[in-house]
Amino acid sequence: MNRVIGRLSAPPTLADVAELAGVSRQTVSNAVNNPDLLREDTLARVQAAIEELGYQPNRAARSLRTRSSRLIGLRIAPAQEGNANALMDRFVHALVDTSREAGYHILLFTGDVEDPIAGYDDLLRSTAVDAFIVTDTFMGNPAAAWLRSRRAPFVAFGRPWDDEHDSVHPWVEIDSAAGAAMATEHLIQRGHHRIAWIGWRKDSVLGEERRSGWTRTMREHGLATTGLASRVEDTIASGRAATVALLDEASPTAFVCASDTLAMGVLHELYARGLRPGEDIAVTGFDDSQVAQTVPPGLTSVRQPLEDAAVALVKALEGLLGNPPYFSDGVMLQPRLVVRGTS
Repeated sequence: MNRVIGRLSAPPTLADVAELAGVSRQTVSNAVNNPDLLREDTLARVQAAIEELGYQPNRAARSLRTRSSRLIGLRIAPAQEGNANALMDRFVHALVDTSREAGYHILLFTGDVEDPIAGYDDLLRSTAVDAFIVTDTFMGNPAAAWLRSRRAPFVAFGRPWDDEHDSVHPWVEIDSAAGAAMATEHLIQRGHHRIAWIGWRKDSVLGEERRSGWTRTMREHGLATTGLASRVEDTIASGRAATVALLDEASPTAFVCASDTLAMGVLHELYARGLRPGEDIAVTGFDDSQVAQTVPPGLTSVRQPLEDAAVALVKALEGLLGNPPYFSDGVMLQPRLVVRGTS
């Protein structure tokens, strides 16, 4: 169902600032361009209104209002040391290609890891973009609320974890729980009953979502999960350390991992012990990275439909930037399991 957004998508205007501050439009213009002409109390009142509304008195605001730049901002986080996944690279390429076909261009920018807002704020104040695609949709991330307060159009790659059924912005998601369930079901059908899980720390909502797919499938088959799960950082070294503990203490015959990076850690430890992946111990990863496709004997992995996600995101953006603007309900895409030699 499509919804007309109304004022949400339109950036605040000079007239909005004037009304809120109780001054004329010329006074607002003076506050922006010639602040020395105003009394201190008047200037302070106008500046407070500008801050409250998120008014952008520059080219960025005009571009957001007229939607003429055809640029879409995408924030890129720094790569994590010890991580073997190039998922974002594949996603960006798919998004660039899809956006170009629709007449848009992707503008990449970086931001402070400790400050989820920094990059967005700088870009809004310094250049022209029509909208944003937000990818870091972790629980409690203030970016979405901040962008809404600035009336900047955006689409999220990742659903709003607080309430996906009452979202005030469009989103596209891939069903991670279903992916982990596919991997677990595959191993069960291959005769495994002691299947271990190696995932991310508990504060990762996405990691817990993937874990739920493993837990649910194991329980549906009446299989135990106690003592068979580990939560670690998403690095090869952490995956290997978790494997050591699980092999020594729980004796699993198979591993389901929340990422290909963690699965690589499992493979490292298996090789160190002289165990054969796919024959002595089965292993599955998640994301179907290039590493999964090239490491011997080939890592079974859950492949995310990033190309379909890019198409859905651009379609949602076209709706936001339409006249009148609208957005559809959230889109949930299904992954698939690519079976290779490790299982």
